[in-house]
Amino acid sequence: MIGAVVFDLDGVLIQSEEVWDEVREAYVRERGGRYDEEVQRALMGMSSTEWSRYLHDVAGVPDAPEEINAEVVRRMLAAYRRELPLIDGAVDAVRRLAARFPLGLASSSNRALIDEVLEVAGLTLCFKATVSSEEVAHGKPAPDVYLEAARRLDVAPTACAAVEDSHGGIRSAKAAGMRVIVIPNPSYPPDEQALELADVVIHSLDELTPELVDAAD
Repeated sequence: MIGAVVFDLDGVLIQSEEVWDEVREAYVRERGGRYDEEVQRALMGMSSTEWSRYLHDVAGVPDAPEEINAEVVRRMLAAYRRELPLIDGAVDAVRRLAARFPLGLASSSNRALIDEVLEVAGLTLCFKATVSSEEVAHGKPAPDVYLEAARRLDVAPTACAAVEDSHGGIRSAKAAGMRVIVIPNPSYPPDEQALELADVVIHSLDELTPELVDAAD
């Protein structure tokens, strides 16, 4: 039986990939680096430690990775405070599942961004455990962030269902041993190989019900 549900954040609860893309592209170009489709796709799912290092080492941003991370997060927080890009049905879906399951969150976003989003959305108390990939050794598609979420929830990974949207996130949750419910991101759809790993594919958060989660077992 499914004993807990672990949500991804970006692309599942907030339509933030476009915000990340816009903020990082503007910053990288300002600093004289390279930002193209290859760079953008490489960054998806990376932890903050990984993507800030990538922008320095591969994309040619001259600033130290720590400075890159801090400035991008500062700009992301400012963007969220102007307008939080909640996906339709996100708040209702979280509250609906929180009434039935303990909830976790496993995100590639920085801790400051996770906390800001949940606070502004009024969802902080719905989650028993939240994990940023900056708090584990490896970002998605490695399973670390999902394994840590299960540990904090005190539920075996194999008794958890994950809600994901991207190729890296699907692979991460599946590698952790979780059942994976996928809502494909229309802007950055997962590749076919990742999608084949899904246990359930739905097309909106309105379809995400306790009954559907139970059926994923």
